[in-house]
Amino acid sequence: MPHRLVLLGVVVALSLLVAPSAPAITSAQCDTQVNDTPSKLIPCIKTADLWAHMQAFQAIADANPGPDGHPSRNSGEPGYKASADYVASVMNAAGYDVTLQRYKFLYYTFIGTPAFSEVLPTAKTYVLNTDWGAGQSKGVANAQLQPAGGIVLPPTQTSSSTSGCTSGDFNGFVAGRIALIQRGGCNFGVKVQNAQAAGASGVIIFNEGNPGRTDLLIGSIVDAAGTPFVPMIPVAFTTFAIGQDLLNQSHSGPAPTMNISVRATVDPNRDDWNVIAESKGGDKNHVLVVDAHLDAIYGAGMLDNASGSATILDVAQMMKNVNPVNKLRFIWFGGEELGLLGSAYYVNNLSSNDLSHIGYDLDADVTATPNYIIGVLDPAAPDFFGGQVTNTFPNRVYKASTIARDQAVGYFDSIRKNHEFLAPTGTDAINFNQVGVPASGLLTGQDCCKSQHEVDLFGGYLGNYEGNIPSFDGGCVDNPFLWCDNLSNNDQDVFTFMSKAFASMVVQMAFDTKIMSSSNSVVYKKKLPIASDVGRHPTR
Repeated sequence: MPHRLVLLGVVVALSLLVAPSAPAITSAQCDTQVNDTPSKLIPCIKTADLWAHMQAFQAIADANPGPDGHPSRNSGEPGYKASADYVASVMNAAGYDVTLQRYKFLYYTFIGTPAFSEVLPTAKTYVLNTDWGAGQSKGVANAQLQPAGGIVLPPTQTSSSTSGCTSGDFNGFVAGRIALIQRGGCNFGVKVQNAQAAGASGVIIFNEGNPGRTDLLIGSIVDAAGTPFVPMIPVAFTTFAIGQDLLNQSHSGPAPTMNISVRATVDPNRDDWNVIAESKGGDKNHVLVVDAHLDAIYGAGMLDNASGSATILDVAQMMKNVNPVNKLRFIWFGGEELGLLGSAYYVNNLSSNDLSHIGYDLDADVTATPNYIIGVLDPAAPDFFGGQVTNTFPNRVYKASTIARDQAVGYFDSIRKNHEFLAPTGTDAINFNQVGVPASGLLTGQDCCKSQHEVDLFGGYLGNYEGNIPSFDGGCVDNPFLWCDNLSNNDQDVFTFMSKAFASMVVQMAFDTKIMSSSNSVVYKKKLPIASDVGRHPTR
């Protein structure tokens, strides 16, 4: 993995953040005192309180199994609504003004376990999540394979295939067959739409075969405009090696007969909720948004993102007696795992006047990873999930985002921990960046794979950030049909020091008197983007 941008700061005086010689404060004292400085707030962020919220979220998931029978807090399911109600109850009890913002979305969930096999001439069952992955689709196909046009073999050094990207790639296609298509050239959904128009009963998309494009990938199915849809024929994603083998069989003899089965529930108009809780004090024209996504994916979602949700919930509770300069707006977003749906709905439905009053966003997205990194969000930094950053934001975003970013750096320096800067790609913070709101935040990593460079910085092991450690099997969070992102997938020590760091950012920004204008005086030194090799559900 190419190195991400890392700054090793000079250790600052601990007294700037927390008094090291002060006696331990009790929970009762924390509950009654005004925690309006880092030195007061940070000692009140306690493991027991954080973990109590995690246990509550796990209990909610356990009591609300999804359609697959496993614990679930996925958007659009009872476990998510129960999580939203829990957060709302806690925040109401803490004295915040709470609303639940409802929105509609396209709900999709697998029923049972998808299957993919070769029936003839040689019976062969492919291993889910190793050999292949099911696209979000619905249907069963048992038919002979037929390759689409445009397949490039041997693959070129860089991506060049446009297989399936035009209707002409299906000239002569026999209706009812399963289309074999190579990755490359257009969105996966465009390939599927063209195959459907030609009468395909199913689609197999194999990786292109260029360097870095050989392993299994499970893509997002979106059309040419980037809009997600659910095709009513099954879609299987597979490795380059398996795709090449199927293509060779088709060329050397009768094309193989394949079976793809993807059963699912689809609801284009499912309810979901954002939980919004505002402080009673603070300037309503100067708003600090503090957010985490509340939804899970593939189960209980305890690391991703009950951890971040619990972090901001505990910070909010410990600041309930504070009268901040800037109004605090804590938001737990739904639908993040499905494409940042909740935050997009929230931002898109703000009036221009309301949007103009939001000065900053702080995001907590995964804060308790066992084999952790310490990532501090910076919109000009490398992308943790998918390579070079291509987003361009107003200059104010780049300049002012360094304010809270550097506050986090100061805290990590004070506890003698390294850090790295990462772009907010894949987090709700990016929806604020895109409308001109500066943002920072924290994350600790998920899935795979921790590099030697990161091991040197943070300790731990090569490979998975979470799940089986040490291992390179991809972890729990974004792997379907494993259902292992439970309480045991979190580290309490990491959870605590990351939550304390986040608290230090929130309380400082709550009293930042230049939150709406400080970008004009900030000197920003743009960082060079450095590619990361960690992918997350590409669309093409």
